[in-house]
Amino acid sequence: MSLFDDLPQQPSRPREPQPPQPGWFGPPSDEMPGIARVGGFVFKSQRMVLVLKLVEVFSTGCLLDLVWSVRRGSESDQEWREIVEESYNNSRSSIDTRTGLEIGVALADGRKAVAAIHGPSAFEDADDVTGPVLTTLGGGGGSNNSEFAQFTGRYWLWPLPVEGDTALVAKWDALGMPESLLVLSAQQLADALGRVQKYWSE
Repeated sequence: MSLFDDLPQQPSRPREPQPPQPGWFGPPSDEMPGIARVGGFVFKSQRMVLVLKLVEVFSTGCLLDLVWSVRRGSESDQEWREIVEESYNNSRSSIDTRTGLEIGVALADGRKAVAAIHGPSAFEDADDVTGPVLTTLGGGGGSNNSEFAQFTGRYWLWPLPVEGDTALVAKWDALGMPESLLVLSAQQLADALGRVQKYWSE
């Protein structure tokens, strides 16, 4: 007789269908993305770099994976601690985006979006959102010591811009980074879209 034979059975619970998430909310949970070969330096100086590490393309949008690294110069210990704290880019207000790292996109048709912490549902009817929407999905971690600080951030862009190239634009006043950009090729995004795979067959 097993020790576990007499354990009480868990009561069954009714299955609750989950409402579909709007496209701007984030990546679909049932897809393996295609990887777009559009990474590169958004900004590079002797002191700091901002890198687009990779772009994960889904059927509805794309996930931008950014890395920033700051190298210590002649700063005092206190000055360096302040730089490291700034480099964390902790979440600010979703209304005041003009603090810390500013990220935006400019589409080929003239539309643009600036990254916010919350999606459009916080400010408007979610059913009427046409995009583009750029949402901060949070960081993926980081590290720092007495010589450098390096952190990551992820941004969801919806819908997927395949009608013309898109400019990824960044600015970080507190760290001395002027407005800088990297062009995302529509053709490379479209190619990656062709490599998206669904988890489940209908």
